[in-house]
Amino acid sequence: MDSIKSLQVRRTLHQALSLGMIIVSALIIWKGLMCITGTESPVVVVLSESMEPGFRRGDILFLHMSRDPIRAGEIVVYNVDGRDIPIVHRVIKVHERRDTGEVDILTKGDNNDDDDISLYAGQPWLQRHHIMGRAVGFLPYVGWATIIMTEKPFIKYILIGVLGLLCITSKD
Repeated sequence: MDSIKSLQVRRTLHQALSLGMIIVSALIIWKGLMCITGTESPVVVVLSESMEPGFRRGDILFLHMSRDPIRAGEIVVYNVDGRDIPIVHRVIKVHERRDTGEVDILTKGDNNDDDDISLYAGQPWLQRHHIMGRAVGFLPYVGWATIIMTEKPFIKYILIGVLGLLCITSKD
């Protein structure tokens, strides 16, 4: 009887360790991507229709940040103080201040009529530190899973519960 309990405890510990290894592996991969791409968020999901037809809601964008100057026409992801969600829009104007070398940036969604000044939290321009990254690639529609889990959190909890149950009950 003790050997059966011992085996069950050992199996449970093995499953918990396997789940922990999966989580740690995902974190290591994410941190590695952060180092390679030079941005805190190497992957973002397009959450609105403001960039259609180029990018649609649910597309995943891959970001990179380099020291190269930001140019008009580039797709950037920016975040301003007081806003929780980053915004994906196109740079429409870049103004370099000769005296300091700093760059002022103006953006606009391709599907929007107006520029983004109203989104800048009272600032007339974005500065380089607001830019999280530049779009270097995308996967269409793959981000819908994130959107659905954000808009309907109960689905996220069901999915986490099912995955946890599968880890616990697997006969590995």
